[in-house]
Amino acid sequence: MTMILYLDKFLFIAEMIVNRGVSFMEMVMMMIYISPAFFAITIPIAVLMASVVTFNQFSAHNEWVAMKSCNWSFIDLMKPVLFFSLFAYFLANIVMFWALPWGNQSYKILVYDIIKNRANINIQPNVFNRDFNNLILLVKENNQNSLLKGVFIADTINPQAPKIITSKQGVIYPNPKTLKIQLKLNNGIIHELSKERGEYQTLNFDRYDINLSLPDTERLEKEALVGNRELSISKIKEKIKHMKEKGLPTSGAEVELSKKFSIPFTCLLFAFLGAPLGIKSSRSGKSGSFGVTIAVILLYYLGLIMTQNLGRIGKIHAFTSVWISNIILFVVVVYVIYKMQKELPFKFFENLINGLMKIIVIFKKIFSNTNKIRTGKVTITRKSTSSSNTLEETDNLRKVSNLNKRD
Repeated sequence: MTMILYLDKFLFIAEMIVNRGVSFMEMVMMMIYISPAFFAITIPIAVLMASVVTFNQFSAHNEWVAMKSCNWSFIDLMKPVLFFSLFAYFLANIVMFWALPWGNQSYKILVYDIIKNRANINIQPNVFNRDFNNLILLVKENNQNSLLKGVFIADTINPQAPKIITSKQGVIYPNPKTLKIQLKLNNGIIHELSKERGEYQTLNFDRYDINLSLPDTERLEKEALVGNRELSISKIKEKIKHMKEKGLPTSGAEVELSKKFSIPFTCLLFAFLGAPLGIKSSRSGKSGSFGVTIAVILLYYLGLIMTQNLGRIGKIHAFTSVWISNIILFVVVVYVIYKMQKELPFKFFENLINGLMKIIVIFKKIFSNTNKIRTGKVTITRKSTSSSNTLEETDNLRKVSNLNKRD
């Protein structure tokens, strides 16, 4: 499941290798840094899938019946599930509290180094450089210390009022916090044309700073997964404190702070929900268990996304918004465990699983029918060709017989 999420990043990494000369080790480090963001999602899903598949096979091979005949109750079978879910819970906490902020920060630094190296390498003397958004840069000399001499810049950020900037020298100054590269110019002139094209003015300066933005800088910042979710607990609390002092809304940061505790807790709920799901879906085999798992995951995460968005905009309480799905799931888990322990039938649960199984069977029939139709067309064409051949042969025999009669 983690590799499936990696597929979204492989194209980006391939572009970095081709366009920016990223080495193999840098590619490996990028994958390591973004792994915690994926583990935060896949660990709870893996717990649910492991529990469903395991108990599905217990029931399919009649091992569940053998355990019950040995006077093992459903609660007795939940003890190893409890230890497994606790291990996954602590692992998810480690990922959410420490690994995720570390991976995000390391990824930002690595991407920033790639941007910085790209800018330093491509600024060649006496060559028009078009690597920057809305800027054309020309320098006469480029020293190894990032000191540029004889700088000429065509600034088209505002197409209605373009600028020409000339400077005796400039220095490239990287800014790691913003993932930007600043060009600090000294002793230069700005030539600016007005919007009406009727006025032309010049401005002398001693110091002028320009942010050099590469074409993919915005995308690189998004790929760096910058956000409240990737901050540590202490940094989120500091951010909430500063935002309250400035009078800004803090619901978004509060939602992410609460998610760091709610998502790991899902491992415990998914583990105990997966056992009854696996037992009840044993008739459909492994494919049915996977279908039930996907349905539960979709329902849970859809509910989580809806409630957290309502919490961010202030419609419901920010801290409790991400716990609503867990509370509903907790009630369902307690209900299902009680039914399984008492061996009481629950029709709604069985009808839901049967409905999912019918959908899977319908899809199987659709695919099987399409295959039959395709093979049927082939046989029909073969029959038609064979029948046409026999008709031609009979016509030839009749002609021969008529010729013999005439003779």
